[in-house]
Amino acid sequence: MPMIEKIGFVAAVVLPLWNIPLIVKVGRRKSSKDLSLAWALGVWVCLVAMLPSGLLSADPVFRVFAVMNITLFSAVVIQVLRYR
Repeated sequence: MPMIEKIGFVAAVVLPLWNIPLIVKVGRRKSSKDLSLAWALGVWVCLVAMLPSGLLSADPVFRVFAVMNITLFSAVVIQVLRYR
């Protein structure tokens, strides 16, 4: 695996992890008022629509990113809906 692909792979794993502080923040405050429900659901619908392409892609970076992103952003959406 070339170095540029390794860097991309690491970024594909790390980038969705930035959702975790948002999940924790909503949980601690027990409120999601500062997050737009339309934004959260809009992003999630787009990620769901992109998931089949990500899973079928020959690019391992895109596959990992698609799975990590849908998994962790789904947790964000669950927290937003939970505290609405």
